[in-house]
Amino acid sequence: MEIIDQVRQVSSIVEIAGQYTTLRRRGRKWVGLCPFHSEKTPSFTVDEEKQLYHCFGCGAGGDIYSLVMERENLNFPEALKYLAEKYHVPLPRQQARPPEVLKLEEKLFKINELALGFFRKNLLNTREGAKALEYLKKRGLTEETIQTLKVGYAMNSWSSLLDFFREKKVPDSLLEKGGLVLPSPNKGGFHDRFRGRVIFPILSLTGRIVAFGGRTVVDAEPKYLNSPDTPLYSKGKLLYGLNLSKDAIREQGTAVLVEGYTDFAALYQAGIRNVIASLGTALTPFQVGQAMRFAPRMVVNYDGDSAGQAAAARAVPLCLQKGLNVEVLVLPGGLDPDAFLGKHGRDKYVAVQKRTVPGLKFLIDTLTKGARMAVPEEKGRVVRAVVREIEKVPDPVARSEYLRQASHDLGVGEDLLRRIVEQQPASRAPEEEGAFCPGEKRLLQILMEDRSVAPYVFDECGDETFEGLRSEPIFRHILDCFRNNRDWSFPELQGKIPPDLLSQLAGALYEKQRGPSVEEARECLKSLRKFHLQNRLKDIQRRIAKFEKAGNREELPALLYEKQDVTKQILSMS
Repeated sequence: MEIIDQVRQVSSIVEIAGQYTTLRRRGRKWVGLCPFHSEKTPSFTVDEEKQLYHCFGCGAGGDIYSLVMERENLNFPEALKYLAEKYHVPLPRQQARPPEVLKLEEKLFKINELALGFFRKNLLNTREGAKALEYLKKRGLTEETIQTLKVGYAMNSWSSLLDFFREKKVPDSLLEKGGLVLPSPNKGGFHDRFRGRVIFPILSLTGRIVAFGGRTVVDAEPKYLNSPDTPLYSKGKLLYGLNLSKDAIREQGTAVLVEGYTDFAALYQAGIRNVIASLGTALTPFQVGQAMRFAPRMVVNYDGDSAGQAAAARAVPLCLQKGLNVEVLVLPGGLDPDAFLGKHGRDKYVAVQKRTVPGLKFLIDTLTKGARMAVPEEKGRVVRAVVREIEKVPDPVARSEYLRQASHDLGVGEDLLRRIVEQQPASRAPEEEGAFCPGEKRLLQILMEDRSVAPYVFDECGDETFEGLRSEPIFRHILDCFRNNRDWSFPELQGKIPPDLLSQLAGALYEKQRGPSVEEARECLKSLRKFHLQNRLKDIQRRIAKFEKAGNREELPALLYEKQDVTKQILSMS
């Protein structure tokens, strides 16, 4: 926490915000056009004293770290480094990663660079590579694209790469750690992992080579082969090509997601630069989160066969759960993007891009396909499966709209779908307005401003006090810090709570506040206890109604007694 505070203290939020919009002083604050949405009247305000910003138009808000993260597409450690370098604050050495780990990673990066050079030389300067180059050109790739993507070739040999590194005195064991060689089961020793394959290097966001993918040109199985997990690379944590396409994705506000590197290469070459690939594996929440850093919308354009469409149907719920606007593009004739471009060209692809299917509708169509919707039990199963996915949508307004759309597409009453949602046991805070209740907001303001009040709050309440509140993740983080004798602050919450909740907290902290006091904190706590008890009473009443309808009289006496007890507690607090 010390270095985070130190960097924040020497940084100027007015100077940083001034990089993205023109600010003018208005009283004790600075005002300008919002850098997060288009507007004609300035509603973006920076409070230099509190080191916070807030837009009264779109609701964006936060501190200097969240501002840099949003505008520069950085995660929190990257934003910290960005500001530390800008204001000449030396960062402490990372103790979490031992020196030997860092040393190993650096060795593997160098090995990958050498391997890529070897693969590139094979492609351009050998007779066998010439055939692979001819294959690539037949697939429609130009020399410029091959150069841009740094495509290479692995010789159809058991030890070509191994021999290359042995000449350089690189240990076989190090090559194995990097995923470049495999143990030979019969004769001992090692052999090359990639053989007779066109090689596509997989790069990190910063452009460093972390892994390789290979497409066979000698009809070997599997057709596509990627590096295994290594100290540099974890499957499902990288999107292929994002290092090249991130600016285009941000400019267009949309990421086109394809399955593999050949589809990526075809689209990128065709001038459709806002494209990324999930490397042939099932899309992961980590990859969705990575894409969301650059655009609020994703078009899933997987292969047109049944396997590709099933993968698209699995991708949609992940995007909905993250709050990402997702649509699906199904190309005519069951073609993949590469084949479609080769057959019909760029203009036809751009034209069919306008015929995307909304993610929820695609999911509903997939679930209802083959289901006997005339059978009530099967229809009920499909409806509940759809509702389960809609419930995960974080924005209450979007969630409500999805329920309306599902009602139309499934032929089920909207009220019924909402009742299904209400039957879920988890109680929610008043999210319809997406706002903190007064006591909740004020207690957050007090705890974030004056940590000395915390003992008087947390010593008088249990974890259940914060259940069902919109701000529950924030309170639980602060409570965890308190119990472990750690400080807490706004920037430390980055990446630990949803972005919309972080912006809402920033808006609350931005408001003009009176000085905090223990007495006021206790009053806030009392109102939250009451809110918790009222939620609990609603749940009891719902269970009573359910048991009465089912004719289950055995459970009623205990529930009625519990209802009486909770009611007494609420009345005693009035």
